[in-house]
Amino acid sequence: MEQYIIKGGVPLHGEVEIGGAKNAALGILAAAIMTDDEVLIENLPDVRDVNVMLEAMSQIGVKVERLTPHSVMLCGANIGDVNIEYEYIKKIRASYYLLGALLGKYKKAEVPLPGGCNIGSRPIDLHLKGFKALGAKVSIRNGSICAHAEHLKGCHLFLDTVSVGATINIMMAAAMAEGRTVIENCAKEPHVVDVANFLNSMGANIKGAGTDVIRIVGVEKLHMTEYSIIPDQIEAGTFMFAAACTGGDVLVKNVIPKHLEATISKLLEIGCRVEEFDTEVRVIAPKRLSCANVKTLPYPGYPTDMQPQIGVALSMAEGTSIVTESIFENRFKYLDELARMGATSKVEGNTAIITGTDKLTGARISAPDLRAGAALVIAGLSAEGVTTIDDIVYIQRGYECFDEKLRGLGAKIECISSQREARKFMLMTG
Repeated sequence: MEQYIIKGGVPLHGEVEIGGAKNAALGILAAAIMTDDEVLIENLPDVRDVNVMLEAMSQIGVKVERLTPHSVMLCGANIGDVNIEYEYIKKIRASYYLLGALLGKYKKAEVPLPGGCNIGSRPIDLHLKGFKALGAKVSIRNGSICAHAEHLKGCHLFLDTVSVGATINIMMAAAMAEGRTVIENCAKEPHVVDVANFLNSMGANIKGAGTDVIRIVGVEKLHMTEYSIIPDQIEAGTFMFAAACTGGDVLVKNVIPKHLEATISKLLEIGCRVEEFDTEVRVIAPKRLSCANVKTLPYPGYPTDMQPQIGVALSMAEGTSIVTESIFENRFKYLDELARMGATSKVEGNTAIITGTDKLTGARISAPDLRAGAALVIAGLSAEGVTTIDDIVYIQRGYECFDEKLRGLGAKIECISSQREARKFMLMTG
């Protein structure tokens, strides 16, 4: 089993290039099968979630040609099966996007109930509500969601809660429904906008993505396109907090600063200097970080996927901070691991009270999920001594060459799979 081993206490310096957005890529890959023409997708992140999604698509007959690690040619002309195997679905939650894509194109789909990180309840009732409103009959049989319709017809739909997944899934199905669809209380996240832009590049008629009302006029057919995925705002934010926590100076390249406004605001609040450029952001941490209060909210609020990263920063900040998690109820598991490193915190319901400590110390810890795992890597980089992180498969789901990029900034980190490699690392790092 692979682990990360880290020798902490080294400020990060230099430049790092951010890859394509994983969450946008998963929706776009699903949407690409809605045409029989070839579709070229570029700036694709080479991470496990994306690779599993491509395997699942290949299994149902999609032609998948990986041109480079970051570009793929897809053709959905010969899909022979609308049933996705459970082995793929249990690995990534976002494979449920194939429901909306297959239902929109073929008016039928069967997808097992999704898996992914265990960060709390993420019901798919809103997805099913949307499909039913469009005229589909939906049932859950033998652990799978089964949807079919003679015709999909446009509708007016209000989402009970803001949901990225439901917004994207319903938007895909409605893109090929008859007539007009209006979806209210939509998610506004950048990857929702990116999926809408991708669909429009194939000939869909979607307006309002990025606002809380999306209007769609269904079309009969979609066509070929070439499309480049937006940069990953969560990967960017992770490296920005890595710079902050280690007292470093890092230029984060290939980003859209507008997407990072909430993250930048909190970095400034805790005492960092942030310089913004057209496609780059520089983070400098000249002193010990200050305490702050933060509450996760749907975009453009502070992202839930950046909550563990700021939690690590606040565990080393001066004073007491309060972190409120309003999106997922099970996202504080990383605090138990941080406690092994000397952090002090108390969780009450959906709120964590974090009292900053002068320094963290290295320990053997485990990644409980994707973003928490990345945050614990930041803790290890900031800590005194050696930290070993287990279950890094979670991290590899969403971060491409994470250890390699960190080494490029001066970090002492290696991916190891044996005690021999651990001893070699210890000898090399002193």
